[in-house]
Amino acid sequence: MAALSTRGLVSRLHQQFLSLSRPSAAAPTSLPFHSLTRRLFSSDALMDGSQILHKRPARIIQATPAIMTPNSKRTGIIAVKCGMTALWDKWGARLPITILWVDDNIVSQVKTVEKEGIFSLQIGCGHKKPKHLTKPEVGHFRAQGVPLKRKLKEFPVTEDALLPVGTSLGVRHFVPGQYVDVSGTSRGKGFQGAMKRWGFKGMPASHGASLSHRSPGSTGQRDAPGKVFKGKKMPGRMGGKTRTVKNVWVYKIDPARNLMWVRGQQKMRMKQI
Repeated sequence: MAALSTRGLVSRLHQQFLSLSRPSAAAPTSLPFHSLTRRLFSSDALMDGSQILHKRPARIIQATPAIMTPNSKRTGIIAVKCGMTALWDKWGARLPITILWVDDNIVSQVKTVEKEGIFSLQIGCGHKKPKHLTKPEVGHFRAQGVPLKRKLKEFPVTEDALLPVGTSLGVRHFVPGQYVDVSGTSRGKGFQGAMKRWGFKGMPASHGASLSHRSPGSTGQRDAPGKVFKGKKMPGRMGGKTRTVKNVWVYKIDPARNLMWVRGQQKMRMKQI
């Protein structure tokens, strides 16, 4: 009896649903029932101007002057290392200098909280031919309406530091006397021993060492624990990793040639400032 009563209840509910969903004769439409319901419960309804559901207005980003606060975070730029030199200040002190070239930086994408969940700017530098890029990369640049770039880097920023797509950035983004953080790929030196890689002293150079003058020495223990722990400083591949140097002093800038002099020996290929 319970099964029969449940089946009857389901049947009556199904009939009531069909009666409510069936369009009346006075409805101003000639579409069949299945076409009408498919339109109401599909993405086609969002295309109709009369049925827009909770559409947020698009954020308008303009390059207008603004006052930065202590909590503001601006975007960085991408620079290429040109070389190193030395300068002397008015007191006669020698300053090691690294020269950086800002190669046509441009804002290639803007990410906001409404769409991507974060405020950040994607910066591109350099130039590249379409044949040297993949189709998704070419499609990305064409969708944003910016020229093809050699390298892309994303910098998280605050809301008051957003810039519109296509904004050009140069060395005027910084001022002399400012401190910046420089990040880049260190020079690859290949497979090196423990003395060059980690600065070990090495074995005795005269007596008591036979063909092991530059050896790292003992690496393990006795029976307990009877192994070499992970992370032991041993010979291996040196360089070719991402490194960051903090608080680098900007000595001077040259807006005419997009050059920037920073203090220190930045032994990296491409810089992210």
